[in-house]
Amino acid sequence: MKISIITVVWNNAITIKDAIDSVLSQTYKNIEYIIVDGASTDGTVEIVQSYGQKISTFVSEKDNGLYDAMNKGISLATGDIVGILNSDDFYINEYVIEKVVKEFEGKKVDSVFADLVYVKSDDINKIVRYYDSSYFNPDKFAYGWMPAHPTFFVKREVYLAHGYFKTDYKIAADYELLVRFLFKNFISYCYIPEVLVKMRMGGVSTSWRSIYINTFEQLRACKENGVQTSLVKLFYKYPQKLLGYIKKAKVIR
Repeated sequence: MKISIITVVWNNAITIKDAIDSVLSQTYKNIEYIIVDGASTDGTVEIVQSYGQKISTFVSEKDNGLYDAMNKGISLATGDIVGILNSDDFYINEYVIEKVVKEFEGKKVDSVFADLVYVKSDDINKIVRYYDSSYFNPDKFAYGWMPAHPTFFVKREVYLAHGYFKTDYKIAADYELLVRFLFKNFISYCYIPEVLVKMRMGGVSTSWRSIYINTFEQLRACKENGVQTSLVKLFYKYPQKLLGYIKKAKVIR
């Protein structure tokens, strides 16, 4: 089983090496690693190029934003399974892809997801929040909940059948895609009760303005895909996120 992993990056020379090293260190070797760069000027391109042929495909050119770049990576993928690892993120150990493949082969499902932890950007050993995907079922989309997207792996044929990321979403295209896949089109899934990814705090969806945009985009995504919800339901997820901070001390297996 071939796994395509896509990393999208733009001017992130500070952390891109951690992401790359976490992919290249995996014990599972049938990996196609695709890096899509948005024409970086900060040294990112040189870092990626220093890995030579260890990177299966490297593209560096201007794009129309994060989700356009992700779509570009998916269109280049040739694996049976596709996973997306952000340039600020990294796999928690070298056994992640091996475990993911085992789930696909054993459970015969269309997709797999797991837990992740948020860590401090200046201290990756300091856990700030625990994202527990075990609470997810498709009905939770109405409350703004989704599986942790950086842990989400899906058969490439699902993208071919049901579409890529919608690039007119600014923040919540990943949420919309998961709603479309898991709720509207009923693809099968299983949950791995482990942390697979560490994510540095920060990113595009952490300011109050971004929270506002994200919530209204989630409302739109639900309407487009037949999920009955409301703004009140969608805002419900924010106090619930506090549980993630309480659970930050949970032991990572």
